[in-house]
Amino acid sequence: MKNNTEKLSPFRKLLFRALDGIEWIGNKLPSPLLLFAILAFTVIVISGIFSGVSVTNPTTSEVVEVKNLFSLNGLDYIFNSAVENFIAFPPLGAVLVTMLGIGLAEQTGLIHSSLKSIVFGVPNRLLTAALVFAGVMSSLAVNAGYVVLPPLGAVLFLGLGRHPLAGLAAAFAGVSGGFGANLALTSTDAILQELTADAARTIDPAYADTITVTMNYFFAAASVLLITVIGTLVTDKIVEPRLGKYEGEEEENLEKLTVREKRGMRLAGLGFLVTFAIMVYLSLGPLRGDGAYIDSPFFNALVFVIFVLFFVPGLIYGIVSKEIQNDKDLTTLLGKTMASMSGYIALAFTAGQFIAYFRETNLGTVIAFNGAEFLKNTGFTGTGLILTFMGITMLVNFFIGSSSAKWTILAPVFVPIMMNLDYSPEFTTLLYRISDSVTNMVTPLLLYFPVIIAFAQRYDKKIGIGTLISMMIPYSVAFLLGWLVLLLVWVLLGIPVGPGAPISY
Repeated sequence: MKNNTEKLSPFRKLLFRALDGIEWIGNKLPSPLLLFAILAFTVIVISGIFSGVSVTNPTTSEVVEVKNLFSLNGLDYIFNSAVENFIAFPPLGAVLVTMLGIGLAEQTGLIHSSLKSIVFGVPNRLLTAALVFAGVMSSLAVNAGYVVLPPLGAVLFLGLGRHPLAGLAAAFAGVSGGFGANLALTSTDAILQELTADAARTIDPAYADTITVTMNYFFAAASVLLITVIGTLVTDKIVEPRLGKYEGEEEENLEKLTVREKRGMRLAGLGFLVTFAIMVYLSLGPLRGDGAYIDSPFFNALVFVIFVLFFVPGLIYGIVSKEIQNDKDLTTLLGKTMASMSGYIALAFTAGQFIAYFRETNLGTVIAFNGAEFLKNTGFTGTGLILTFMGITMLVNFFIGSSSAKWTILAPVFVPIMMNLDYSPEFTTLLYRISDSVTNMVTPLLLYFPVIIAFAQRYDKKIGIGTLISMMIPYSVAFLLGWLVLLLVWVLLGIPVGPGAPISY
């Protein structure tokens, strides 16, 4: 990593050296594709060593046992599930479908023209904050922010003559931190509320019935400003200075919009508004469904919605700019987009095997329950209990990437423990959300981590896991410290974490 340390303070020089060391160690690891293959093989071996080790779910009394893949039955599973593991790799379809829309907008020049419009119309000093804020709010669209914002952030920074990886990192940090902060309610709130209420019901059924989807809203809304400010400062003061000047082949000088580009932008913008209006109608009408909005057919199809919202304006702009004159031109541009994703597709194969093996062996579940049992046996109370619980959650996040999957395992254990120590279920859930969010961006087991690496490699083909983790660690640490300070203020003032959701039980 090239960086200019001549004008830096002693603290930042020391910090940069430490991050350089982390990057060096991390990049000594094999390529991400090979690393996931090695990890998949390692899981197979470990499952054989710990075969038969089991834990008991204290709520359901279900026994979960490590399944041995280092056996004839395991070999049968490995061979017969390989294709399915690849196809079922959660981000694969979402990334490819979304990138078809974004790619067309990029190939036709719409994103390039939009970028120029932003560069010449928005103050540079506001762009980092706007990008982080957009990342935080993107959790409204579940995981779509991981696919859309990091590549756009990189392009935006590049157009401003800034380092594209800094833009990618800022967006990634905002999206990851956004799962613990938002100005609106999201599907995550609904999922966690259900799991928390079920866990609390084992101690106090009457109280469990009062737990609502808004249980963490006050704290989550206040956290939006916190994450936006911290994310902006870390990007501008640490991450981008450490990256230094970008000298890649993608760098270019932006000129003002031409008459044709302006006309294409106007018509593409009109196409976007019409498409957006149709989507709003569908979301409130034919695709509204009978249940909660966040469980509606429309909400469950957000990946396709995002594809359409990019595809239609991109198609219109391509026709106006003469980049698309017939169906063959359209096919060629879409093919170029998919060709640019070939490295990610190959990576998804080995990553999909690893994720599937880890889930099939139950190793993550056993680790999580043992961590919960450890907390129960510590005898900690107060600050020690809170910090230990958060530490265990952050550790578990390195083994189980899904937020809802982790809470499905941890809530039945931690919520009753914390209630017996006078902490409300809502407060326990808040601690979980903070711990989960701050470690999402530094765990290779996050399902979208390979996606971010693939986007980053468009600007630096040699980038490895070490480079990405070293970029994201400052955000992770800063978010954690900032949230701990805000949490302390919240506890000292006794502010409810949400409507009718006190800290104490």
